[in-house]
Amino acid sequence: MSEVKLSMEGIRYIALFESMTGARAKDCYEDSENNRLIFVVRKGDMGLAIGKGGDHINSVKKAIGKHLEIIEYAEDPAEFVKNAFHPVTIKNVNVTVRDGKRIAYVEVNTKEKGLAIGRDGKNIEKVKKISLRHHNIDDVIIQ
Repeated sequence: MSEVKLSMEGIRYIALFESMTGARAKDCYEDSENNRLIFVVRKGDMGLAIGKGGDHINSVKKAIGKHLEIIEYAEDPAEFVKNAFHPVTIKNVNVTVRDGKRIAYVEVNTKEKGLAIGRDGKNIEKVKKISLRHHNIDDVIIQ
């Protein structure tokens, strides 16, 4: 696992997120291009972060005024990449080293490739950035 560096604003967002949801956040990545915050929560804290009927995540969203996404952390890099693509159904993730770079090959249903990539590639970019921050994965390739 690589070391995640947080900005002061990221630390404040995490403090607010944790106090409002009760879930423990490991990371807060600000994607200013898409006006969203991506929280990585401890394994098992996903339900707590979302809350009953989405109460927790919606109250944090309202307080911050940005779109929020939550990813459940996993020690296993392949499982982490799979979690980062949620709600896309992932068939298989294979993390290999090529030319000194860690690459995650992700097998997705043909019907869900568009969803995995996202409009203007925003979903795949999110997964690439978050995977690099947490597991030193240099690239994510959808197959």
